[in-house]
Amino acid sequence: MDPARRRYIAWLLLCGTLAAHVADEASTGFLDLYNPAVTAMGLAALQFTFPVWIMHLALAIVGLLILSYWVRRGTWWTVYAGYAFAFLMLANGIAHLSFSIHRCAWMSGAYTSPLLVVASLNLGIATVRRTPNRQSQFSRLEKSPEQR
Repeated sequence: MDPARRRYIAWLLLCGTLAAHVADEASTGFLDLYNPAVTAMGLAALQFTFPVWIMHLALAIVGLLILSYWVRRGTWWTVYAGYAFAFLMLANGIAHLSFSIHRCAWMSGAYTSPLLVVASLNLGIATVRRTPNRQSQFSRLEKSPEQR
């Protein structure tokens, strides 16, 4: 399969997995855990009500799906966006699993966290394979127009 197409499919897969993860968090009471935790840290301004929280996450997922247009076209900056998206979702999935192990109970969002980890690793690998070799770029630049 073409590396650009593989990265596009990996991007869409991670978007879908993120949507399932948000649904998992919403159905298992993520805010019941999150809001008291940020209040205990003295960050009461970061508390969310459910409608505001779900709206922000839904808009973020829609935004990521809109970005998939440029991922499909192979725009240069989407390589960096792919790295960032994969890294953040990998960290999110590992954090949910780590807190579940620490508390010896399934935390909100932990059911879909393994899927999030796998999908983010898939996007990361697809992005690495899509990134062109810098040496080949420079060798093309060094050639004269007649050699190209």
